[in-house]
Amino acid sequence: MAHIGPDTLSDLRAPARELRRLIPDVYKGFAETHKAALGDGVLDTKTKELIALAISVSKQCDGCIASHARGAATAGATREEVAEMIGVTILMNGGPGTVYGPRALAAFDSFATPADDA
Repeated sequence: MAHIGPDTLSDLRAPARELRRLIPDVYKGFAETHKAALGDGVLDTKTKELIALAISVSKQCDGCIASHARGAATAGATREEVAEMIGVTILMNGGPGTVYGPRALAAFDSFATPADDA
């Protein structure tokens, strides 16, 4: 299985930087949407990152999985919360959820600190 985590984000950094240079307004707009969508509101950031991670699994997007696994870990999600979220994605996606769900858990594990597993 391909490892999705910090290496995935690192591999995407240079091509994304070049594309951002070519279409800065698109990236600026996306960054503002990202900030507005994931900031605390009625739902907290952790919940929103878990939702984004679930959608990342559904979309089978390795870069998205890595990004939102990191976001979920940073926002304080636990491994158990991620596992339950993956269970819902398996329900909603069937077989593909059983392939990309483990990728999401491995990505989360690569960003989470050992204290996050308690």
